Amino acid sequence: MFFDPLQAGTAEDGDPTRQSSRLHLRQEKLILDLVAPVAGESVLDVGCGNGSCLRLFGRKKCLLTGLDASQAALEAARRNLGASCELVLGNAADIPFSDNEFDVVTLTGGLLGSANPQKALAEAVRVSRNRVFVGFLNRYSSAGTGKAVRKFFGFPAASDFRFFSIGEMQNLIHKTMSGAVIQWGSVMCLPGPAYALLSSLEDLFPMRKNPLGAFVGMVFAVNYTYRTVQHPVVHSFKLKARERAAAPEAVRDMLREGKP
Repeated sequence: MFFDPLQAGTAEDGDPTRQSSRLHLRQEKLILDLVAPVAGESVLDVGCGNGSCLRLFGRKKCLLTGLDASQAALEAARRNLGASCELVLGNAADIPFSDNEFDVVTLTGGLLGSANPQKALAEAVRVSRNRVFVGFLNRYSSAGTGKAVRKFFGFPAASDFRFFSIGEMQNLIHKTMSGAVIQWGSVMCLPGPAYALLSSLEDLFPMRKNPLGAFVGMVFAVNYTYRTVQHPVVHSFKLKARERAAAPEAVRDMLREGKP
């Protein structure tokens, strides 16, 4: 799920549509700045919701795949994206794709209601061969309470969606991939009354390493040490009985030499 403030429009003061549009544009800028997608790269969005985040990468000519645990969300994504995207039913804790299959994996909605965010992160790392982007709602944002942030982004006030602190998410990432170099930033979300008076100040706050934003994005490179075979073996090998015990080593040697 992409946190789409355009669908929220819940600010009580000021112009909610204008406020939502500004936040939406800044959010898009943050994601593109951190991920830096390249045309032709494959992107998997875990917890894709209605496909808003995928649409953003589609404009950059990326190859799109979406995963969501809700069939209704996938149907909405299909309406928004047409046939340009592969959509798969599944959950963040057990992603049904091969190791290192995608250049970029984005994980936002997949963390919102996850009972095991560590597992969701580990799965995102497993299926990525280049970089992983994580987006989440900041527990200590300038918007104040979690209730205020939920309201602005259009979530029910009593929802059990998870919030994370910046330090907490950094620790989760480092537990998943030791030594990961994390780049991060956030998007401000001024409360309604403050926005009506100080909206122009939002643009003065830096997005990179800003601990006060309501929406935080983090990206890190995936450096894998092995890669699984993703294609069926098309050649058969006849092994003598005394050589069968060495079969795993033989296959490993063939992979090292680049043989089929």
